[in-house]
Amino acid sequence: MNDGGVAFPVSLRGWGHNGACGMSLRDYFAAKALQGLLANSALAYRDQWSLVAQAYSFADNMIHLRVQA
Repeated sequence: MNDGGVAFPVSLRGWGHNGACGMSLRDYFAAKALQGLLANSALAYRDQWSLVAQAYSFADNMIHLRVQA
């Protein structure tokens, strides 16, 4: 699965690491989508698992469309 790579890469060179790490772009997109879903009072009390699944579905679609552009 394409997670979009690192959303906010941080170079860890010199800290005992040879690369970058950070939150995946997929997780970042899902967090933003979930924030929007929870802001809708009609959805805020729905099953949490379905909201999270929907947020990741939005994230996956955003990554897919981003790659297509």
